[in-house]
Amino acid sequence: MRCFTLLLFFSSIVAVALASNVEEAVISQVVEIHRLRPQTGSAGYTVPQLDCLSWRLAIETNNLQNWRSVPKECTNYLGHYMMGKQYRHDCEYVAKQAIEYAKSLKLSGDGKDVWVFDIDETTLSNSPYYARSDVAFGAKPYNATKFDAWIAEGKAPAIPSILKVYNTVLSLGIKPIFITGTKQNFKQVRIVNLKEAGYANWAALILKGANDTGSAVKFKSSKRTALVKAGYRIIGNIGDQWSDLIGENVGARTFKVPDPMYYIG
Repeated sequence: MRCFTLLLFFSSIVAVALASNVEEAVISQVVEIHRLRPQTGSAGYTVPQLDCLSWRLAIETNNLQNWRSVPKECTNYLGHYMMGKQYRHDCEYVAKQAIEYAKSLKLSGDGKDVWVFDIDETTLSNSPYYARSDVAFGAKPYNATKFDAWIAEGKAPAIPSILKVYNTVLSLGIKPIFITGTKQNFKQVRIVNLKEAGYANWAALILKGANDTGSAVKFKSSKRTALVKAGYRIIGNIGDQWSDLIGENVGARTFKVPDPMYYIG
């Protein structure tokens, strides 16, 4: 009987030890941090270390400012991001938060509650243009003439998730207002493009006139301030650039959709 008791005791110890080892193996598998593999060229020379995911994160958090173009090393990465699932999922997640916020509001019902929308890379996508080889998702220097020619075509598609935000805002009785850095002479083209993409109604479409000088922050702040002085309440504001979301009278809450293709300060 004593031998049986001792055998049972040692068996329990072995079982606990084995379970512990299995648990530790599982934990180590989950929390293991893999080192970044060195990046080398075909001749064995080290490529300057640039983590494109970290670079994109720095842009979205506004830690990297006043940059002029996408690093050439990140062209392929950015192309896969913009044309793949992740960009769409990121936009959808922003839209989800914006919609939940809008539905949670207690509105005044006096017609003065407005939601400010940017256009480029917010409500409309210029990805067909930026995917061109002569643009390379922003890795090639910005060409105003080429970009204006693209805008003049009026073929920018809607960003589906932001169109959902727009439709939700409308259904709740909140008035959409577009404020864009697009030049005033493209107003009619933008109206047609917006409507064809599904944005049929708005309280105002504000474009950049000849007298609107200075930074994008100054321009958008001045237009929002004018709305507030006219008695409107900006309860929501969504854009792809930090210059859409900082400055004066940004609104009760702001939402940023991703845009690693260009920077507007």
